[in-house]
Amino acid sequence: MILLFVLFHYFWDYAGEDLLGLPGNAVDPVAVFLSAAIVYRIFLRDIESIFYPEGAVGKGSKPLPRASVKRSTGGAAGTGGGPSDIPPASRESVLPALSALSSPRADSILLVDEDPRYLQAARETLDAAGIGPVHTLTDGRETLSFLSTESVALLLLGGDFSEGSLPDLVNRIRKEVPQLPVIVMTRTMDVETAVACMKAGAFDYLVKPVEKNRFLSSVRRALEFRELRCEISTLTEHFLSLPAEDDIAFHGIRTKNRKMQAICRYVEAIAPSRHPVLITGETGVGKELIARATHDLSGCAGRFVAVNVAGLDDTMFSDTLFGHTKGAYTGADKKREGLLARASGGTLFLDEIGDLNESSQVKLLRLLEEMEYYPLGSDAPEKTDARILCATHHSLPGLLSAGEFRKDLFFRLQAHHVQIPSLRERMEDLPLLLDQCLEETSISLGKKKPTAPPELLKLLSAYHFPGNVRELRSMIFDAVTQHRFGVLSMNSFHGAVRKNHAACMDQPAVPAPSADGMPFRSFEKFPTLKEATDCLVAEAMKRSGNNQGIAALLLGITREALNKRILRQKRHFRKEPKITDAA
Repeated sequence: MILLFVLFHYFWDYAGEDLLGLPGNAVDPVAVFLSAAIVYRIFLRDIESIFYPEGAVGKGSKPLPRASVKRSTGGAAGTGGGPSDIPPASRESVLPALSALSSPRADSILLVDEDPRYLQAARETLDAAGIGPVHTLTDGRETLSFLSTESVALLLLGGDFSEGSLPDLVNRIRKEVPQLPVIVMTRTMDVETAVACMKAGAFDYLVKPVEKNRFLSSVRRALEFRELRCEISTLTEHFLSLPAEDDIAFHGIRTKNRKMQAICRYVEAIAPSRHPVLITGETGVGKELIARATHDLSGCAGRFVAVNVAGLDDTMFSDTLFGHTKGAYTGADKKREGLLARASGGTLFLDEIGDLNESSQVKLLRLLEEMEYYPLGSDAPEKTDARILCATHHSLPGLLSAGEFRKDLFFRLQAHHVQIPSLRERMEDLPLLLDQCLEETSISLGKKKPTAPPELLKLLSAYHFPGNVRELRSMIFDAVTQHRFGVLSMNSFHGAVRKNHAACMDQPAVPAPSADGMPFRSFEKFPTLKEATDCLVAEAMKRSGNNQGIAALLLGITREALNKRILRQKRHFRKEPKITDAA
């Protein structure tokens, strides 16, 4: 290197200044650059011959035609090229593309091969392409332990493995780190091994010696594939999971139910909209909770104002929402603003709109369409910028069919619709809700949080909860109020279930007849009263986890009566003659 520098220095001292007219201070840098270029071309190029061994470059190599280099797409298995007439790609041209693909996280590339020369050559190539940091292992048995402690974006798995062990290793890696793409590189092309590796989850299969462009192309696609999977996973988690626990808008919602999680994400999406929102669901499911979350996420500076419009006649509806002027009616001795004025810049929540009379429905429709209203006693319209949210436990399509709800108002409210599932549809949330209610009730009563008995969850899981979460909260509040010390007593819950079950007996849950007139599909023919009774007893025992006390509550009978029925069933089965096949 020094000798070359001296020779080029004297050459450029003459040629640079006298022949080309270069300034004297430009001579030494030019000499250094050319000396370095020649040293790289003569000596350092041997590193690439390690990466492309066995005549990939050099004398006697017969380059394959370009068409013979097979390229795989989408992670399909391919055969690596051998000698090639394609010159090494410019490092400067490869760097921007791969730098853009490299993850901003501190993930690394892991190379596994027992040949240190190959590992060094591959590391040099990846470093030059802007991929890194690069870690290497010479023992494939250390791969899983390394992956368990380090964050890896791509695994290049090479080396000689016994037959069948390579696909097994790929399979174990994919099970441990499903998001990690694995590129397998072997010295020989074995079709069975390649197919087995791809079935085990390998992203690509290459045969050494592999062409540089083929190698970089596979790495490029693997990194793209990983980034895409990470993005999909992030989006899925964002849209199908509950917001973070510290999200103040959903602080009152604890759920693992997919429907509820999707509702939370839907509310996040529609919160900035100024269109009305219709929230439907059974009584006690938490419609106002969703309405408040919508308001909190909307960014509105105004207040959240809620009103239950059930039972309001037309005059009371107008006075409550729109207000009145002085002298509008007898006793109106001064002007009073309505709830719309109080909700200016915020949200007005109208609960139970399914009970509105027709005249009030017309006024609500005009309010939604024009965003203006007339206070009682005034003929001058007033504008409002309040967001309107509505809720009902009624089936609005059913009210439409009965002619009790206006179609134009129904379609106007359908801009955004949230249907909240009943507690029966999200029983997996029962442990979370039980713990939440116990904690909140204990705080409100200034008591230590009691311990729930194990059988309480069985009882509540078998109960149908016509009042949904509101009923659950009332049950727990009553039980904690009576609680003194130790484990929470079951007496209060037994009494509540028995009382509510008796109250529901006036509206028995008779299944709707099926198309063929057979509601008991498990029976070959229409069941007798005894068969139906036995079926109900068996179902109650199943739902209660074979707890006779809970099953008796579900059936609306005493525990003694249930015990007698079960004993009669057992005696009946013992007396029933066994039927054997004739010889």
